[in-house]
Formats: sequence, structure tokens, C-alpha cells
Amino acid sequence: MIEDNSAIGIRRRIAAGALSAEAAVRQAFERIDKREAVLQAWVALAREPAIAAARALDRGPDTGLLHGVPIGIKDIMATHDLPTRCGSPIYRDWQPPHDAAVVALARRAGALVVGKTVTTEFAYFGAGPTVNPHDAARTPGGSSSGSAAAVGAGMVPLATGTQTAGSIVRPAAFCGIVGYKPSFGLIDPAGVKPLAVTLDTIGVLGASVADVALFVEAVTGLDLRAAAERADRPRRIGLCRSPAWDAASAEMQAAFLSLPGRLAGAELVECELPAEVAAVLAAQKRIMAFEAAHALAYEADAQWPRLSPKLQELLTEGRATSRADYARDRALVPRLAAALDAIFAGVDVLISPSAAGVAPLREAGTGDPLFNRLWTLAGTPAINVPGLRDPAGLPLGVQVVAPVGRDAAAIEAAAWLEKRLAG
Repeated sequence: MIEDNSAIGIRRRIAAGALSAEAAVRQAFERIDKREAVLQAWVALAREPAIAAARALDRGPDTGLLHGVPIGIKDIMATHDLPTRCGSPIYRDWQPPHDAAVVALARRAGALVVGKTVTTEFAYFGAGPTVNPHDAARTPGGSSSGSAAAVGAGMVPLATGTQTAGSIVRPAAFCGIVGYKPSFGLIDPAGVKPLAVTLDTIGVLGASVADVALFVEAVTGLDLRAAAERADRPRRIGLCRSPAWDAASAEMQAAFLSLPGRLAGAELVECELPAEVAAVLAAQKRIMAFEAAHALAYEADAQWPRLSPKLQELLTEGRATSRADYARDRALVPRLAAALDAIFAGVDVLISPSAAGVAPLREAGTGDPLFNRLWTLAGTPAINVPGLRDPAGLPLGVQVVAPVGRDAAAIEAAAWLEKRLAG
């Protein structure tokens, strides 16, 4: 048996000759088989191709940072050897002839794609069948639902995700794992079905901060493993309740307010965002609607009855928004960046709630991204760090946020926080 199912652990054991890539991928399928009937995290599995690819790796030299690591791919990302359904019946039988850039780069680094994970409809709010690995009555979150559940259940140590509002950080919080939304554009989006082109951010969900750092370094070349290994305390940490604080549950508020007692030795600063920042949250919704109406123009015109009512509502709103109104909303983004620059001038990173509370019951939907919209619009790196729990033992998440382009600082602080919350 694999004693350490993290990507770092698997990679280390393969390098030491204590584990083969084939054994690693077979163990992943064993874990999938044990829980998939209930969890329903996967829309397609590549059992034989993954095993064959693992055998090929075992016959050759080391191929890269992800050599022999089993991963899942969110099903809005093109894969040349598996269908890409985008969570919609419109694409039920679509088999692209190519890989998305992030998939191709992960394979180049030695990753073994074991399958495609369930996504909500076009990465919006139309939920799929996946349940939360901690409580099957609850949502795993969206839109990276299958990826979060698969990692949360220990099926694979890494799975790709995307975030347009809160679709990496929120499901990571609900499933008790690490979710890393990098700075906007750090990971190439080519081959990923778009929803909102100025917001869609490619990222990853993983078993640890070190795991997500490993993946993003493998597909971008940015030196993040060293930052995760340092795990040094930031000089000054801003505790940011965020403009959505009043919507947080009593359990989330209590957990967040308990952080100072768990971060002994750190210099903590209470940070309150200026009022104009809160106003930007509504703009994020309108920008997403306008851009979605363009990105999904074919689906709206040719396949309207096959879209969910929720998606129809978004596209209708977007089509009713004028280009002038959209431009005014986009003009708010530089003002947001300036406001955040002023905040970050006094702190290294911010820590904020990742979600309003624990995962809601499935009939209530995939959860509200109100604690994530701001950071997605700003393009900042944001990393959910698990470790907090409500009185019933369900995961609560907090996110580390750093300035745009300072992903190494975000990883370093998140790895430091991960150690403090694990105790």
C-alpha cells in the first residue's frame, strides 16, 4: 500500500525506487472503486490508458516534476483521449482531437491522467451528481465539484480546476483540501471551455500546499516548490473579514476570530477594505454575465432548450447588458487594484474566509461565492487552507491572498498557515 498518497510523497517514493508509476495509478483506481458509487466524482475514467502510460514511464527515465503522479482533469478541459462534456448534454459525445494546454503540460511533466472529473454546467451553477466526501447529503461546491470531491476522498492527490467567481477556493473549503487559484493568466487557458474571458482562471486542487505548488511549477516553470518548503511566517498578516462578513455563519465567524490564538508569534493586523471595494462585487456578476453571453453564443442560439434555467437567466442578463455598461464595470478593476495595493503596502498577505460556512445541503445548491468574487476580479492568487472545523467536524476554510504576481509569497504563507492549522 502507498503510505503517503500526496503528490510529493508519491513522487519521492518513485524517485527512490520504492514505488512504481503503475503501482501508484493502480492504487488510485482502487481508491476510486471503493467510493465512486456514492461520491460520483468522475464523468469518465481512463483505466487502461493510464496503466499503459504508467508502464511506459516505468520503462524510461524520469520525465519531470509529476512523473507517475495520478491526476484528475476537470471536464471543461479538452483531452484528446477522453470525452469533454462540459457538464452539458450538448457535448455528451464530444471528443476533441487535442489536449488543453494545462493537460498537455501536465502530461509532459509525467502526470498520469486517470479520468475527467464532474463539473457544473459550463462551470456555472448547474450542479452535477457529485456529493461531498465528508457528508453525502451536502454539496462538494462548484464548479470544480468532481475535482474537489476526488481529492477530498483521497482518490487522487491532484485535480485541475477553474475559477470564474469562487469555483476552486469554495469547493476546496467545503471538501477540506487545498485549492489554489493562481494569479490571473499564470496557467495558459488554451483548450479550456470559456465562461468569462477576463475572469476564468486555471488552477488546481490538492492534498497539500506543497502538492499544488508542485503542480503549478510543473505547468508554468514558476519556482513554487521552494516557497512551499520554506513555509516561513510572513512579516505582517492582514486579517480581512471581507465585505461579505455579515453573511458568514456563526461557526465561520467564530473560527475566523479564533485565528489569532493559533498564529502565535505572527504580527497580525486587522484590515478593513474601503467601501468602494464592496461595490465592485456587483460589477463582477455583471461582467461575468456579459462575457458568458458572448462565450456561449453558439449554445444560446442553437441549443437554448438544452441549457438549464439558471444558465438561461445568466445569458439573458448578459445579452441585455450594453457594451457601454460593461466598459464602465471593467473600468472599476483598476480602482480595485489601487485599493488593494494600498492595503498590501502594509501587509505581506491577507487571510480571509473562503466561504460563508460549511458545505450547504445539496438541495440548497453549490454554495455562494460571495467570499471569492473580489479576489477573482482582482486577479490575485488565493489559496484555501484547510484545518478549521465546525462543532460537528465539517471543514471550514480560510484563504491566503497575496498581490497579483506574488504567487510564491502566497504559497509560502499558505504552507506556514497549513502547519499551524494542522495542529
